[in-house]
Amino acid sequence: MSLAKKIGLGRLAYHCVHAPLGWAHTLWLDGGPRQRRLTTEGKLAMEQAARRLPAPPSGEGAPVVLHLLTGRRFWYQTAFCLWSFAQTSGRTVHPVLLDDGTLDEACTEPLLQLFPSTRVCCAAEIEARLDQVLPETRFPSLRVRRRGFPLLRKLIDPHAGQAGWRLQIDSDLLFFRRADHLLAWHDAPCVPLRAEDVTNAYGYPLALLNELAGRPVPERVNTGLLGLRSDEIDWERMEFWCRTLLKRGGPQYYQEQALVALLLAGRECVVPPASDYVLLPRPPEAHACRAVMHHYVAESKRWYFQNNWKRVLAAPHLNNP
Repeated sequence: MSLAKKIGLGRLAYHCVHAPLGWAHTLWLDGGPRQRRLTTEGKLAMEQAARRLPAPPSGEGAPVVLHLLTGRRFWYQTAFCLWSFAQTSGRTVHPVLLDDGTLDEACTEPLLQLFPSTRVCCAAEIEARLDQVLPETRFPSLRVRRRGFPLLRKLIDPHAGQAGWRLQIDSDLLFFRRADHLLAWHDAPCVPLRAEDVTNAYGYPLALLNELAGRPVPERVNTGLLGLRSDEIDWERMEFWCRTLLKRGGPQYYQEQALVALLLAGRECVVPPASDYVLLPRPPEAHACRAVMHHYVAESKRWYFQNNWKRVLAAPHLNNP
């Protein structure tokens, strides 16, 4: 059979078999057509509500500096994440927003109203810094991959050319109680902090990662919460790892988590307990919200958009430690 025919049959199989099966599976995970519609409606309502959030109360103690990658599609999730953190922590929050390339005034204005001390790092500012400290002539894999894979910006943009500890969190987090482990790390960091996934989500075999690290990498690393010391990152080694992963395993959706696992190999880390940090919450926890925080990924976004952003607004008793 000719190569052209093989390619044609492959495309036909994808469009006639694999794509419809994938669509049906995703619809099933979303709870069916009615639940998917309710989720879409809840998402739109959440975005509207983000523009009407009341200012968080004045906090006590040193401000908490949180770094978040955000943009036009996620700004309202960023708003609820920061607002729920401020409500539950009792601390003043100083957000640092890292522009994913789509952040504009319509997105930043409601965030600045909630948190006047917000620092917005626009895309042009970040690119200029990277051109100085990670020039594409020396770091082609990191720079090219970063352009095509926005999640890699969570690792590169807060840290390249910087010094000191930084705490980065994802926007699709909601806080229901005081995050004591997170606050204790923020106030006195001495080792990295990272979240724990429900499974290994690296996109590459552990054997390959262990080989590149020269030792076993930590398993189940999740970058929804990530505290690193910027000046400890070896960007030459990161470039080598990125290039080698692309060469031997191709581009993978979870590559930034693979790179963080390589970076943390052999290192002691603070890991918030599973009872505090719930990734991919499912019923009954998705309804009870007994954990300190939820990280709403994949099919758990149903509970996020339909119910739980409303819960942090309408049930202030949940904010008690």
